[in-house]
Amino acid sequence: MSVLLAGCTSTPLPPDMGCGVPGGLCAPAAPSASPPPAEPGYTPPAPVERAVTNPIDLPPPLDGSARAAPGGNGTRIALLLPLESGALAQPAEAVRAGFLAGHERERSGVTVNVIPTGDSAQATLDAYARAAESNDIVVGPLARPAVAALASSGAVSKPTIALNHPQTNGPLPRQMLVVGLALEDEARQAADWAAAEQPGGRALVLTGSAAWQQRLTGAFTARWSQLGLSSYVVELPSSDGYIDGNALAGLRARLQQDPPQLVFAALDAVGLRQVRSAIGTSLPTYGTASVNPGRDPAMASPELSGVRILDLPWTVQPEHPLVASYPRWDAGTGGFDMQRLYALGIDAYRIARELALRPGSRFEIDGVTGRLSVDMGSGSPAFRRVETGTVYRDGGVFESVAFEK
Repeated sequence: MSVLLAGCTSTPLPPDMGCGVPGGLCAPAAPSASPPPAEPGYTPPAPVERAVTNPIDLPPPLDGSARAAPGGNGTRIALLLPLESGALAQPAEAVRAGFLAGHERERSGVTVNVIPTGDSAQATLDAYARAAESNDIVVGPLARPAVAALASSGAVSKPTIALNHPQTNGPLPRQMLVVGLALEDEARQAADWAAAEQPGGRALVLTGSAAWQQRLTGAFTARWSQLGLSSYVVELPSSDGYIDGNALAGLRARLQQDPPQLVFAALDAVGLRQVRSAIGTSLPTYGTASVNPGRDPAMASPELSGVRILDLPWTVQPEHPLVASYPRWDAGTGGFDMQRLYALGIDAYRIARELALRPGSRFEIDGVTGRLSVDMGSGSPAFRRVETGTVYRDGGVFESVAFEK
C-alpha cells in the first residue's frame, strides 16, 4: 500500500502491477519455489532459481505439473502467472498461493495446472496458446501489459479470467472476464457511499502528487460530478512521508472560512493522520484501502478514529465465517498488498470453478474480496465487485457499515 502500513518495511510493486492497491507498496512475499513445468507438450523457459518455501500448508503439485482433484479429469484450469519474472515473482506467488488455497477447499472435479511465464508479453501469449489447447479455462495473465496484449491478440479461445485491467478503450474479447483489483472502482464506490450518507454535501478532496493519488482523485471527482454534487481538490505537498506544515496551516485556515460537508482522502494512513491532527476529526472522512492503518494495536491511531474505509473483506473482516474458512498467508513481514493479491487468487479460483459449473450464465459470489457479480451470458462479459464499508475505531477495530448502490 502506501507507507509503513501494518508497521512493516515496504517495497514498491512494479509499475506493471495495477493490483488496485494505491501506492503499490508492500512487504516482501515469502520467496517462492521455482515453478513446475506445465502439462506435457509445453516447455517453459528456464526457471529462475529461488529458495523453496511453502507459504501455506498445501500439497505439492502432482507430477510436478498439476494439482488434480480426485474422481477423474473433470475441469482443467490453467493458472498463467509471471512466476519467472524478477519484478513480478512476489505478487505472482501471492496470487498462486491464494488460488491453490481456493482449490484445496473445493477440489472436487477440478485440476489446476500452474504455468509459469516471464516478463515479456510475447512469452505470455505463447504460454496462453499452449494453455488454451490443453485446458478448459485459463486464469491470467497478471501484469497489465500482458493482459492488454492478450486482449488485442485475437487469441482468446477459452473462457479466460484476467487478473488485471488492460486499460484499453476497445471492447474485450467475448470470453475474457477481467476481475483485477482496481483503485478507481474503490474511489467510485467511496463516492457512492459518501453521497448516500451526506446527501447534497460538498466534498473536499485531499490528495498528493503521486500517480495513484491522482488516479483516486480523478475517479472520485468524476463520480461525484456524475451524481450532481460539487467538490474541490487540495493537493498537499509532502517530502519523505511528511506533509508540508505550511500547507496544513493553509488548509486549516481555508476550512475555517469555507468548510465542506465531508472529506475524501486520496492519501495514505500516515498522511491522513497528519491532516486530521492539524484540522481536527469532526468532518466525515472517507477513504479507500490506502488509508487503512491495519488491525495491529501498535498502529492504533486516535486521529483516524471514525474514518470510513472501503476495503476487502479479507483485510477488514478476518472474523467473517467465509474469510476465516481460508488459511491466512504468511507473506514475509505481512504486507497488505500481498494479502490482497492472495485474496484475489482465492476469488479467482472460485469464479473459475463457478464458470465451469455454470458456463455462459450469470451468478453472484460472496467473496473474500467483496460481493462479486459475473455475467457471461451477454455479448460482453461483465464483472462487478462491491467492497466492504467499515468505520475505523482507535485500537484497530473495524465496524462494518451497510450501504448499497
